[in-house]
Amino acid sequence: MNVHPLHDRILAQRLAEEDRTSGGLIIPDTAKEKPLQAKVIAVGSGKLLDNGTTRPLSVKRGDTVLIGKYTGSEVELEGSLHLILRENDVLAVVES
Repeated sequence: MNVHPLHDRILAQRLAEEDRTSGGLIIPDTAKEKPLQAKVIAVGSGKLLDNGTTRPLSVKRGDTVLIGKYTGSEVELEGSLHLILRENDVLAVVES
């Protein structure tokens, strides 16, 4: 399925968190929190400014970003959960 977000929206997929603590304890699914890192799958064309021009987004496909815990709208695409969020909802880009 080919999905292209509109304007300043981003399609991302949360990255899996560790299921063990540093001490080796297994964290059950009910106690896990939503991951705060996501991988950008697709980006829109940019933010439409008041003067009619479009400003390109600061993030690009393949970036790893930090997002808020309850940010964006969850959608299921091809059997896996994805997020659609605005560029303003991205807190930072993780550089490797």
